[in-house]
Amino acid sequence: MSGAVPLNDPRFQTDPVELYRELRRDHGAVAPILLDGDIPAWLVIGYRELHQVTGDPALYSRDSVLWNQWDNVPDDWPLLPMIGRGETSIIHTTNGQHRERAAMISDALEAVDPFTLRQHAERLADELIDSFCADGRTDIIGRYTMLLPVRVLARLLGFTDEQGPGLVTALNEMLDGGEDALTGHGHLVEAATALLTEKADGPGADVVSRMLANRGDFTVEEITKDLLMIMVAGHQPTADWIGNTLRLMLTDDRFAASLSGGRHSVGEAMTEVLWEDTPTQNVPGRWATRDTNLGNRRIRAGDLLILGVAAANFDPQIRTDSSVLTGGNTAFFSFGHGEHRCPFPAQEIAEVIARTGIEVLLDRLPDIDLAVPGEALAQRPSPWLRGLTSLPVIFSPAPALSPARRP
Repeated sequence: MSGAVPLNDPRFQTDPVELYRELRRDHGAVAPILLDGDIPAWLVIGYRELHQVTGDPALYSRDSVLWNQWDNVPDDWPLLPMIGRGETSIIHTTNGQHRERAAMISDALEAVDPFTLRQHAERLADELIDSFCADGRTDIIGRYTMLLPVRVLARLLGFTDEQGPGLVTALNEMLDGGEDALTGHGHLVEAATALLTEKADGPGADVVSRMLANRGDFTVEEITKDLLMIMVAGHQPTADWIGNTLRLMLTDDRFAASLSGGRHSVGEAMTEVLWEDTPTQNVPGRWATRDTNLGNRRIRAGDLLILGVAAANFDPQIRTDSSVLTGGNTAFFSFGHGEHRCPFPAQEIAEVIARTGIEVLLDRLPDIDLAVPGEALAQRPSPWLRGLTSLPVIFSPAPALSPARRP
């Protein structure tokens, strides 16, 4: 494709806003891109066009079998775990089967008690903070945000606390799309399969047991893939939501008050991040079921469209002045749109984990501040998710909580 930009272009991490401006200037709302191995695809960066694609599953399907580039994709392609070849997880199903599986997952997640969830999140957050609060400095990403969501999710799903670190490593390897992506994917599949076997023999009060109890005609393999989807979608975006929000609050004067006088700006900062620095940067994908036109581009049957969530959130036709706070506007695409959007119970769980993680940290370490200049902070090299590699901070050393003082 003429003028196609590689999806692994480092500017997606270093200067995405300027890159989106260039793509709009040169290509309009739908830009040609190249995936690893110079495989062509389209990046949908227009807000209205993204709304159109996600709202028309008959024309833009989630069925990856339709892709017209499979003959060019090697078996060891690093993006294969995210794109999927003949996948049967919920994110690749369509029509009635998708609705049935979505209902099974939503019902299992909806049964999570929000008060119990917050208690778990507070306790685990306090345990993590206890491990570094006396040091006066730490890397919030490596020692907090990358550990908290998966530990909470592990408890909800039925994993043991001891399995958390291995799940974090595997999730990161897969989502970063590097040479270890397939290895990370394999570890997650093994862990999910083992958990389902365990819960089939001895169900408990957890999400996986509830999924198995209401599985209908779905196979164990299908539920295993759905569990993998829950783990991937639930951990890393939430971890990056916490990290990106803390970065915003520590570097942006608009939110300085929340660090020195209460938590009134935490929710506003979390919403602002979902517009300005959303963890979900690009989402694979949709496949055209027939030849069509989109954003003045000729889309061929079987073409892959990558959903440019972050770019659409910055569409100047929607946000005419990106320097102004959105005021709680939740019309962003960070949780998707249409029948494949993130289920509402999953959104609630992610928000409780993220908000609890931020609030507990600010309560425990009220004078927390950056230990490096804001411009020194770097992003992970992932084509899909946007998150910091580290967030070095300093604070006044504080004592660890005794077990009796934890929630």
